[in-house]
Order: sequence, then structure tokens, then C-alpha cells
Amino acid sequence: MSDTLTTPPTVKPSLKDRDSIVAAIDVGTNSIHMVVAKVQPSIPAFVIIAREKSTVRLGDRDKVTGDLTPAAIERAMTALDRCLTVAKGLQAEEIIAVATSAVREAPNGAEFLKEVEARLGLWINLISGSEEARRIYLGVLSGMSLNDRPHLIIDIGGGSTELILGDGTEARSLSSTKIGAVRLKNEYITTDPLSNKEFTALTSYICGMLERPLEEAQAKIKPGERLKMVGTSGTIEAIAILQAKATTGSVPQPLHGYEFSTQNLKDWIDQLRYLNYRDRLLIPGMSERRAEILLPGAMILFEVMTQMKVDTIQICERSLREGVVVDWMLTHGLIEDRLRYQASVRCRSVYETAQKFNVNLAHSERVAEFALQLFDQTQSRLHGWGIEERELLWSAAILHNCGHHINHAEHHKHSYYLIRSTELLGFTEAEIQAIANLARYHRKSNPKKKHDAYRTIRSKRHRKVVDQLSPLLRLAVALDRRQISAIDRIELIGTSPVMQLIVHPKDPQDDCALELWSLENKKTSFEITYQTQLTIKLV
Repeated sequence: MSDTLTTPPTVKPSLKDRDSIVAAIDVGTNSIHMVVAKVQPSIPAFVIIAREKSTVRLGDRDKVTGDLTPAAIERAMTALDRCLTVAKGLQAEEIIAVATSAVREAPNGAEFLKEVEARLGLWINLISGSEEARRIYLGVLSGMSLNDRPHLIIDIGGGSTELILGDGTEARSLSSTKIGAVRLKNEYITTDPLSNKEFTALTSYICGMLERPLEEAQAKIKPGERLKMVGTSGTIEAIAILQAKATTGSVPQPLHGYEFSTQNLKDWIDQLRYLNYRDRLLIPGMSERRAEILLPGAMILFEVMTQMKVDTIQICERSLREGVVVDWMLTHGLIEDRLRYQASVRCRSVYETAQKFNVNLAHSERVAEFALQLFDQTQSRLHGWGIEERELLWSAAILHNCGHHINHAEHHKHSYYLIRSTELLGFTEAEIQAIANLARYHRKSNPKKKHDAYRTIRSKRHRKVVDQLSPLLRLAVALDRRQISAIDRIELIGTSPVMQLIVHPKDPQDDCALELWSLENKKTSFEITYQTQLTIKLV
């Protein structure tokens, strides 16, 4: 066997029968957070056994270029190294890291992620704003029940604000808006204390940025429904701490479930706007780093609560990083009850994309069926990929022909660009790259390092997925060459270096000449990748 057949360990079936330790790292604009969780599939649930937080301010980007600064990168490296030490010390079996707004927007964001991988050996998934919102929702649902009532969940980060409307089932709306506490402080505040002119201008800007996502959420609230509000993130927790200290002299532990009112929030804004940084530090419960950015964050929250006409907000201490743990559990089939609806988010997103680009679903589903049959029949014999990679192959099979939406000529290349430019919920950037490349290589050339599409796959693991699974998709496409479902089923027999593909037609009188011809033309990629001779037989 060549190096191309070296595969990572597959997901063990015993995951469902034993507890696991999983670490989730959130590389945010203001802070890097990590939770280490003990996953208990028998319940199914998880408990947090450790937390880490470092304020690194990745959002303090170069004002001219927009790049992450060398100083911020070094702060992040130090924080991530500490996270890895803690996670490994607790014997975490898997460390999942996600990056959000600051890294998404920085011109050197991709270089930063490469440097992290090179220096620390940590792979960080870059996720979209909508995907961030979806995982925040998962995190909140893991920590509180919404009782079938509509709740607006708000997460005010350093660079963006996520708003999710949901009732405990599928999210009614997901949005991510480019207003955050660090962003507003860096780009719109020059006075300390905040001048009346800047306060008015900032309020107007926040209102304008929130208008569209709030209108979208309001449109999804049914007549007669009473909206409740849930807040996550450091900004909202900081306000809750100030309110608790001011009213009772102490902070409840945990803070989860604590409530404060819109009027409480307004009172704090009216106080903070007239204080300079040094005076804000004197407020009981105020932290040094939070004093710099709390006012703009509070202004975002006040506009949302005011426009949505809610009187109070409840704290939820679970958010994105816990949502990453839940998503891992869903991906590995460890949740089948109250969050079950979320398990199909990838499937729904793929079908929505197929519909958007007028894909011939009957043909694509048939190709996907053959691709999965080939995957299952070669698993363990020729490759060691598991359920995650199987799903990537299925997604690519459904979308492989979406490039026809642009033009038949070179449609495989068009498919790549359409998939890359479309937001597939539930998938990371690396997974979307893999899906796009699998679709790209369902015909014509095999993957080559000189191809831009293939070269931009940062993950070696996902590059191997494309190398080893694209030959299966090529054969699957060939099996429905006439797009009339001529083939009933297939069998792959034998072992390397000689194997045979048995093809069973639906109509015994059909010689399936075009399918057989196409299979003969497409099998070379399979033979080279898996170092085996493949013969085709119609029975």
C-alpha cells in the first residue's frame, strides 16, 4: 500500500457505550475560551470538568491593513498553548477548536490558522456567522428548556452579535451582525467619557445594523406569542454581575438563570456613559478589561431589548463552546432525543442548496446511493474512513452537478465555486472545502497539487478524503450515466490487488452499454488510488 492509503483512526463504535472527554475551544474576537467536558452518551448529556479563559483581543487589528497584529497573535498562541496543556492533562480524546469574527475578517486570518497548526499542532475550524449562531443555540438548549415558547437568544461578542429566535425545536431565525463590543470601541469611540455626540452617533449606527435581523426575528413570532429573552457572553454576564453586586452585595453562583430588567440596563448605560475608564474601574464587580468595552456592548443589548419590547433578560452560561460539544455529540450519533431535530441540519442545508441551483435531485440521489454503497463496501477493505467522511461524500454526490446552473461546459469547476460560496449550515470550512473538491473531481482531471481548489485545502486529513473518496464518486456518476436508474444495485467482490464490480441492471434485457463504457473510463482513478485492478461485470 502507498502513503495515499494511510488513514486516521476511525470513530470507535464503543463511543456510544462509554464516557468520553472532549475539549472545545472558542477563538473569539475578545477572548479565547475553552471548556473540557465529560460526555455521557447513556443520558445523553455532558458535564463541564474544566474551564479556561484568556482575554487576548484578537479584534485589536491593524487600523490600516485590518490584519491581526503580531502582539495579538502571540497572546493567542500563549492562550492556546495553555488550553492544550490543560486539555491533554485531563486526557481529552478530542480537541475541537473554532474561530469566529476576528479571524474570519482579518486578511491574514488564514495565515494565523496555519501558524497555529504549525507551532501548536492544533487545527482550528473557521465557522461562518450563521454557523456560530446555530452552535450557540445548541449550547443554550443543552443548559435550559425553552418550554415551546419563543425565546430570542443574544450573544454579544467582541466582533459580532448573534441573534437566534427559537422555541426549543428548530431555530426560526439565525443571524450574525458585524457589531461587537471590541469592534465598536475600536472603530467608533474616541472620547472618554463618551461624548454626547459620539453616544448619539453610536446609538444610530447600532439601530441601523440591527434593523434587518430584528425585523426577520419579529416576522417569525406568531400572533399572541409572548417573547422571552436569553443572554449569553461576557458582556451580558458582566452587566448581571454589576446589577447583582449593586442590589445584594454579592454575585450568585452560578450566574445561570439570573435576570435583570431593561430599566436596570438603561440605568447602567446612563451611569457608564458619563464615567471615564478610571472611574468605571471603581464600580464594584467591574473587571479591568471589561471596563474598556462594556458600554458599547450594553448599548447593543439595550437596543435589542427595546426594539423587541422585552422587559427582562435571563442569563444562560452555556454558549458557543458548549454548542461545539453538543455538535460533536450529534455528529457521532450520541444524541437521539430532544435535540434530534438538529442532527438533520446538514442534510437540510445540502438539499436547500441543491434546490437553489436547480439540481436534478432524482439523479443526484441515485448517484449518492451508489457512492454510499461503494463507500460501505470498501470500508475497512480499502479505506478506514467513518461516518463523518461518509456524510461528506453523500453531500458532494447530491451537489456534484450544481455547476450546470451556470453552464454545462466545465460544470464540475462551477460546482466547486458554487459550493464554496454557499453557506452550508452544520459544516466547518474544512468540510465545505472537502465537499466542494469532491464535487470538482467527479469528472475530468484527478486531484493535483497545482490546482488552486485542491491546494487551498489546509487540512491534510481532508485532502486525503478528497484523494480517496473522489474515485468512488466518479464510479457512482458512471453507474447512472443515462440518468434513468438503469442499475438496480452493485457488489464489489475480491480483495486488492484484483477486485470485481458486479453490476445488476433493473431490466435484464438492458445491456447498460453506456454505463459499462463510462465505468471503464472512470475506473482508472479507483485503480491508481487503491492500487488494485478493477474489472466490471454485468449480470
